[in-house]
Amino acid sequence: MSEKYILYNPCAGGPETEKAVKALQDANEGAVAINICRIISYKTFFNGLDPNDTVILCGGDGTLNRFVNDVNGMNIPNKLYYYPTGTGNDFARDVGQKPFSDPTVCLNPYFERLPRVSVKGKSELFLNNVGFGIDGYCCEVGEKLREENKKRKKPKPVNYTKIAITGLLFHYKPKNVTVVVDGKRYQYKKVWLASVMNGRFYGGGMMPTPEQYRLREDGKVSILIFHDVGKLRGLMIFPSIFSGKHLKYTNQMTILEGKTIQVKYNEPAPLQIDGEVVPEVMEYTVRSCVSPAEKAKQDSEMAAV
Repeated sequence: MSEKYILYNPCAGGPETEKAVKALQDANEGAVAINICRIISYKTFFNGLDPNDTVILCGGDGTLNRFVNDVNGMNIPNKLYYYPTGTGNDFARDVGQKPFSDPTVCLNPYFERLPRVSVKGKSELFLNNVGFGIDGYCCEVGEKLREENKKRKKPKPVNYTKIAITGLLFHYKPKNVTVVVDGKRYQYKKVWLASVMNGRFYGGGMMPTPEQYRLREDGKVSILIFHDVGKLRGLMIFPSIFSGKHLKYTNQMTILEGKTIQVKYNEPAPLQIDGEVVPEVMEYTVRSCVSPAEKAKQDSEMAAV
């Protein structure tokens, strides 16, 4: 008889998470709830399961990012399902799942072909996006505020919209950027965003690339460059990214697609990978996954050697 295991991140979301996980466990009689922070080895964990056992992963975008990197290279025969309990929940939004909704979305297809980002000598998979610019700045400031909030008796939620507005007006300085897409070079001035997307959403609902599909056959990713605009006009345009209406500003918004995208700034800026901050970055490179057709071709060529 198959079993169900609920892997949850107690740090994801707010106080509702623990109650929601308990309700999920009650709704799945006999399910075993496991704090994901206490799993020392995923290889040992999954080797101990029957292939027919089901795993429900609870958390937010950061939890998913850490999971896919921790299990990278492993062959997991079990079906993985998602129960969104994070704050941004952009992956859930992209696949049409609401926070704390029934875990009906199977994660396995979404984990099979993920793009990879290389920055500061390190390489890792990402689920939603890599953001360079005002979004990286917002995540960096947000992290500092969260650390301050931990020291308070009555912590306040981090207001990223406020951080973005004050950053646009007072604190963040736009950069000059060189973008290389599959060998073709582009240059932009006064760049506020240079974000590579695997899906449509990030930042708690921003939709910079409305047509990006995370299961597209060719495996390409998209980059949005928000450029050549001053502070006041930039502040006027910025909110339209949440609705996807920003693309009408054709002189300030550029979307490019490719399998290898390199972004270089003229001075350091914070980078965020699925919400996790990497400070003082000058450049990064994203490489998309190999499509099934390309993999079959490579396998055929190897077999012929």
